[in-house]
Amino acid sequence: MSKQILRDSLAVRRLLEVNPSDLKDDVIAINRVTKVVKGGKNLSFSALVVVGDSHGHAGFGMGKAREVPMAIKKGIEQAKKNLIKLNLKGSTIPHQVTGWYGSAQVLLKPAPEGTGVIAGGPVRKVMQVAGIQNVLTKSLGTSNPHNVVKATFAALLGLKDAAQVAETRSKTVEEMTGRPAKAEKEKPVAATSEKAVEA
Repeated sequence: MSKQILRDSLAVRRLLEVNPSDLKDDVIAINRVTKVVKGGKNLSFSALVVVGDSHGHAGFGMGKAREVPMAIKKGIEQAKKNLIKLNLKGSTIPHQVTGWYGSAQVLLKPAPEGTGVIAGGPVRKVMQVAGIQNVLTKSLGTSNPHNVVKATFAALLGLKDAAQVAETRSKTVEEMTGRPAKAEKEKPVAATSEKAVEA
């Protein structure tokens, strides 16, 4: 996903019904920035924060201030504005997906129940606040936390469920998966049981 597409998708303010008391925040990185000016040096801090409700809603934000607590507070406020709803399948993701941002690349793969979150650093924190409990991940490319987080959200934005894909293709979910409906499966069983009774 290109930088412009990710910016555009996150720029859309989505009115999500999320209880503020359910939101959990986690600080991913804090950078100390020094700006050299005529009178000396100005010291400030920037904080990268992720926010989520552990039920499929997550967002990230960055705050800058002269003090660390204020930078974190600004980051949390921005992250709440960038909350997105994720297409999850139970406690994992519906399919494998890869997200790109700059030179960062993040691969996400669904995992069975009991696997846990196989991830490290920024990706793990995003998975935890989003409520994804079973997933396999691999971070490729740069280890810059800002780009890794954005690549992770680019991957999460690319998740689609079967109903959405079927609707765009004007097909049913059964036609997409190639599996017959449950009612069709039960018919032959009923027919064989009737033959058994007649015999």
